[in-house]
Amino acid sequence: MSGCSTCSTLTAADGSIKGCKSNGGCSTGGCNKLNTFDWLSNMEAPGKYQFDIFEVRFKNGRKDFFRNSNDLEIYPGDPVVVNVPNGHHVGYVSLQGELVRLQMQKKKVNNDDEIRSIYRVASQKDLEKFESVQKRENPTMYRSREIINELKLEMKLTDVEYQADNSKATFYYSADERVDFRELIKRLAGEFKIRVEMRQISLRQEAGRLGGIGSCGRELCCSTWLSEFKNVSTSAARYQNLSLNPSKLSGQCGRLKCCLNYELET
Repeated sequence: MSGCSTCSTLTAADGSIKGCKSNGGCSTGGCNKLNTFDWLSNMEAPGKYQFDIFEVRFKNGRKDFFRNSNDLEIYPGDPVVVNVPNGHHVGYVSLQGELVRLQMQKKKVNNDDEIRSIYRVASQKDLEKFESVQKRENPTMYRSREIINELKLEMKLTDVEYQADNSKATFYYSADERVDFRELIKRLAGEFKIRVEMRQISLRQEAGRLGGIGSCGRELCCSTWLSEFKNVSTSAARYQNLSLNPSKLSGQCGRLKCCLNYELET
């Protein structure tokens, strides 16, 4: 056994390994097969103060940050009622503590007065009302698709999300070109008696919301852990000497597979 070929601290004259004294973290990363990086090493030990912002998850993995301004006893997984524009919504706490601060830095979210508050931990009555509201989502989506066909709009309605107070619904759609849906909003608001928000999403986001099984046999990355979509080009496949067969390189979204980038650097 000897030191790394690229390391300046090779085996000593007596045959013992001098080592880089870096615990397997030399510039090449080759001293240790299972290299790890302690990304919490520069973080202060938790004291009496606890970061008062929580990450809350909503339908299909959508997440946002809310402040625990009422000093509630909240833990990950708890259902909470949160303040949203013109009403309230129900979500589930997905993250707490210093990791939330890091997530906010990563997503460039400022810790200011724009962060809305958590009203309370959701009661059984809140959850029952929210469940009854969710039952409206599928019938609303099917009926909305019929209205879109009647208006002959070039768009694809993917999902509908009702707010817990039953006052607003967000319609997620994808389209190749700009769509004039002013008449559609009037029809939807009149038929369902709600405020309507139209939100356009990409084809990759659409696949993430719908979910599915990839050609690898595992659940789609975009619907499980992948939160940021990076640009994928055919040069990534060409550089790895892969066949430029569109049917093999395309994912369920119709775009190039995100996993083409995973091993590109190596």
